[in-house]
Amino acid sequence: MTAPRLADLTTFRVGGPARALVEAQSEAELIDAVRTADDSGQPLLVVGGGSNLLVADSGFDGVVVRDARADVSLANHGSCGGVEITATAGTPWDDLVAQAVDSQWSGFEALSGIPGSTGATPVQNVGAYGAEVSEIVALIRTWDRETQAVTSLPLIKAQFGYRDSMLKRTMTDGPWGPTPRYVVLDVTFHTRMASLSAPVRYQQLATALDVEIGTRVPITEVREAVLALRGSKGMVLDAADHDTWSAGSFFTNPIVDADAVPEGAPAYPAAGEGKAKTSAAWLIEHAGFPKGFAVREGARASLSTKHTLALTNRGGASAQDLLELARAIRAGVHERFGITLVPEPMLVGAEL
Repeated sequence: MTAPRLADLTTFRVGGPARALVEAQSEAELIDAVRTADDSGQPLLVVGGGSNLLVADSGFDGVVVRDARADVSLANHGSCGGVEITATAGTPWDDLVAQAVDSQWSGFEALSGIPGSTGATPVQNVGAYGAEVSEIVALIRTWDRETQAVTSLPLIKAQFGYRDSMLKRTMTDGPWGPTPRYVVLDVTFHTRMASLSAPVRYQQLATALDVEIGTRVPITEVREAVLALRGSKGMVLDAADHDTWSAGSFFTNPIVDADAVPEGAPAYPAAGEGKAKTSAAWLIEHAGFPKGFAVREGARASLSTKHTLALTNRGGASAQDLLELARAIRAGVHERFGITLVPEPMLVGAEL
């Protein structure tokens, strides 16, 4: 039997073979696959939509477990328009968002078009256009690989931050070093029934909608506008468009001392006294890396032709091609501004 290739399971479309692949069709199968791998001392990689992974060309010498479940249920429809929705971890995120908009579950709409699975969203605390998933998460059910038990994490225990959570930070020792301790089983969201969106907070989205910041608009219009904006940046998956052969934004927007924000760069409030968040895309562009930049002519990896935050596979790229590009950009930004960019995707068997 041919070993499964991680390139077939990731949106970068790179990554060598895995020793074994388990497609879990139920929660019991998912837990059993994880527990079996742990008990036998095999390296484990849990994959959802593969949109936040850069896997080495050598592959993964262990067990890859993919959650194949895609179930969404209305957990509670309370008074005053409140609603709770539970989705299994393997549910494609944008399928859930589409269902939410159709069902008038407000709060999901600005997160339209984000690739990957629902289970990955609280780990990374995904966000876009002024919204973060932490604003609607109520409960995360997980398999705790250390205690060998199902553990429920309410919102307060998730410790959400900018593209961060306790789930992302908490590791357990594995054969290949530290790996995530918790495997997400399902996520429960709490929101309200409404045909209007949350107040629009992001200027680019407000401009696209032709409204002022703080305006509420029909959630269907927000979804349409967000999908159009993401599509214009190559951030909506399209097999025919190499600008979408990526992991989305490759570097997070850095949080630095407020007085360290370069002159002319955007600056936004950030947690921490005297801190500010600035734009990684601005830093990349002003360090001399334009859209479409490649380290050499004919290179198989380049920045997206639509957005400088996305590293892309132009067809036939290897993980090393993408890492070489990432290193060049990180080094150039550090040399120009003294700021070290941090990658957003999880690197498997690879280092910057």
